[in-house]
This record gives sequence, C-alpha cells and structure tokens, in this order.
Amino acid sequence: MKKILLGSLLATASFTSTATLVEMKTSQGVIEINLFDKQTPKTVSNFLSYINDGSYNQTVIHRSIDNFVIQGGGFTFSDSLDPITVKPAVVNEPVFSNVKGTIAMAKKSGNANSATSQWFFNMADNSAGSPRLDTQNGGFTVFGQITAASQVTLDKIAALVHCKEIPVVNYTAAQCSSSDATMSNANLVSIESISIVNDDPDSSQGLTAVVNTLIKKDTSSSNSSSSGSLAWILGAFFLVLPRLERVK
Repeated sequence: MKKILLGSLLATASFTSTATLVEMKTSQGVIEINLFDKQTPKTVSNFLSYINDGSYNQTVIHRSIDNFVIQGGGFTFSDSLDPITVKPAVVNEPVFSNVKGTIAMAKKSGNANSATSQWFFNMADNSAGSPRLDTQNGGFTVFGQITAASQVTLDKIAALVHCKEIPVVNYTAAQCSSSDATMSNANLVSIESISIVNDDPDSSQGLTAVVNTLIKKDTSSSNSSSSGSLAWILGAFFLVLPRLERVK
C-alpha cells in the first residue's frame, strides 16, 4: 500500500514544474516564458547562454505557419536572412509534450541531438496525430511555457500578412509577389531583446506542464524529415534561405 501511495505522489509531482522567467520583447508585443530549469536543464542552459551573450537581440521571426508553429532564434536581417553564430548542439530532452503555449527547440532532420539556437512556439496541440512532434525525430524538446497573457502577442504575429512562411509588417500580399517592392528589417517581426525577469529556478511555483508520454510508446517516426530548403522572391531581390532547422 505504501509503495502504491508513493508511486502516486511521484506521478503527481512529475506534472508540477518550477521555472526561471524570461521576457521576450518583440516588435509586436511581449512574450513571457517560464523555463523548465530542473526538468530540461541542458536545454534551458543552452537557451540562457544565447540570451546572456545577446545573440537573440535583433533577430527575426523567420517562420510562421497557421495553427502550427512560430519559429525564430536563427537569423538577423540585412538584405537577406543572415544566420547567427551558433554554439555546440544540445542533447535532446523530450520530457514535456508539444501542446499549445509551449516553446521547444528546432533541430535538423534525422538527428535528435542537433538543436542549437532555433526555437519555436507551439500554436496548437502538436503532440500527436500529424506532425506528432512528441515522437518525431526523437521528440522535440519542450523547455518552457508562455504565460496566458503572452498568447495575445503570438496571435498578433500569426495574424500578419505572410510572404510564404515569413510574417511581415506594413507589407501586403501583393508586395510579396511584386518585383517592384522592396523589404527592410522594419517589415519583419523582430526580437528586440530577451531578458531574465526572475532567475530563481523556483520562481513559478505550481506551474503545470503536460508530460510527454508518447516518446516511450512510439519512436517509429524518429527519422521523419524536420528540415528543408526554402527560396522565394521578396520584392526586387532574391531572398535565398540556407537550410533551416525546422519542424516538418
């Protein structure tokens, strides 16, 4: 009986998290994120290292797909998307589920341990079904959860006009396909800065998260494609993207 009771307590505890709180200031509003320090320590440490050295400042949101993901952390913009300098890849930590309102690491196809700087917000429950991010490519590591109020900013980004997968500001769909239009950094959603609001790993007592239970049951899709090349015309110039780390 005692063993059963202890097991129940441990199972309950696994759904309760504590987290460092960071604030992402974007050109479309603020996003607050609780990081799962204790459950995904390597991934959080990696993310904080990019924050602490300013690598994410003035980067852009380079990918937004309706009812799927909003992705950033990889590029600045001049006349093209310029990749930021990345650190060594981090070990995959698929502890939590890719449900709406979480942030996870993007990575390369067929390599579960290839995440570097790029992350994405889940805009829907992407855990199961298709694309099944909880098991694809070893499972995508969820390392944080946004505050409820932050969903407004993400929804605002998702509602923007998109040039293919890139959300744009003060830019029309017609301009996206016009050879006469030009684009500047002001037309993209920028990450102005990311700062630590509270560095106490226990700053968010009672924060709940959905545990990834699928990764232990199904690894058949671990080698599914999660990267690809994109190229399209923006205005009067070709904006050719390098191979992006991405979810399918």
